[in-house]
Amino acid sequence: MANIIEMPKLSDTMTVGTLVRWLKKEGDAVKAGDMLAEIETDKATMELESFFAGTLLAVFVKAGAQVPLGAALCAIGKPGEKVEAPAPGPAPEAAAPAPSQAPPLAAPAPAPAPARAAAAPAQPAGRVRISPLARKLAADRGIDPAAITGSGPGGRIVRADVLAAAGGAARGSPAGSAGAATIGAKGPVQEERLVPVSNVRGIIAKRLVESKSQIPHFYLEIEVDAEPLLELRTQLNAALEREGVKLSVNDFVLKASAEALRRVPAVNCSWEGAAIRHHPAAHVSFAVAIDDGLITPVIRDAHLKTIFAISAEAKALGKRAKEKKLAPAEFTGGTFCVSNLGMMGIESFSAIINPPNAAILAVGTTVRKPVVRGEQIAIGQRMALTLSVDHRVVDGAVGAAYLAALRDLLEKPALLLI
Repeated sequence: MANIIEMPKLSDTMTVGTLVRWLKKEGDAVKAGDMLAEIETDKATMELESFFAGTLLAVFVKAGAQVPLGAALCAIGKPGEKVEAPAPGPAPEAAAPAPSQAPPLAAPAPAPAPARAAAAPAQPAGRVRISPLARKLAADRGIDPAAITGSGPGGRIVRADVLAAAGGAARGSPAGSAGAATIGAKGPVQEERLVPVSNVRGIIAKRLVESKSQIPHFYLEIEVDAEPLLELRTQLNAALEREGVKLSVNDFVLKASAEALRRVPAVNCSWEGAAIRHHPAAHVSFAVAIDDGLITPVIRDAHLKTIFAISAEAKALGKRAKEKKLAPAEFTGGTFCVSNLGMMGIESFSAIINPPNAAILAVGTTVRKPVVRGEQIAIGQRMALTLSVDHRVVDGAVGAAYLAALRDLLEKPALLLI
């Protein structure tokens, strides 16, 4: 009897998955452990592993389709064995704005776009060599792939070629990045179109609404003297440049956040209805922007790691996050979160709590401004920090104590090297 492979639950918040592409085709021999397909969840793109050996008898889902959990994807059995297509299941929960307006997503890329966008001219089959990601980006921007010269192997069109054809402005790039080239331009700012909501954006929207409507947020703001931190960072990076060490301001913030949780552990807790869970380890997550939203990789046991270990791990996690290659264990289980928009020039902001965390730290850019030192006015380097707190778990005095500990660590950054 044939074995039916169903859509598995690959993340804690997953309700549907997008089948990006098949790695095997009907009639192929399959061994246990072979990868059958790539699945895009609400957090990452992962490979679907076969636990059976045999022949891929039938594929029930086309690449690009959104599939609810438990729905049949394919069948594996003995060569020549007959298998019937399963009855269609219910429509996935995380769908586009209206069923009649929701074409299936073109799966390979994280950015949402219709698989058959009206803006993209139809292509003769087999005439254009283009990667799945590049095809989706071209459809999203209404670019005819036939008009693009490919720079990939054998003239294949890749993502960079589409971005170059679109004027070099990547999706989600900061406003104004096109510079003076847009000044005086005529016509609309963009083409009107309806883009289906992707798995990632749908889950983000759902969780943010739940967080903001169900968690009683309150906010605490402080300003930190960042001059000692910046001086120490400059000295360390210069001294360790030959070893490839380059610490960022965010590395110091992540380390300081973990150490502050050690000093004020009441913030390292979660609301569980009838009880409050106290977490023994500081698993500090940090927000990373991806094409279709954001994800929060987790640095586990950050309270036990050196700032150099945190820096290396954060860089590796951030890279995999942007490539949507994180494993579930790498973006779940955080107990505290840091969101840093300082590198984008934002002076201060308030972040929405990432459940089940009790708090999230919003980090602004460092600003040169007049400060009072003793009886004198001098030029200082100031960094704004805003702590969003779940009032069910953390009271104002506890939140204030946490920020005081965080300020002490950041203003005496040598303590972070111990």
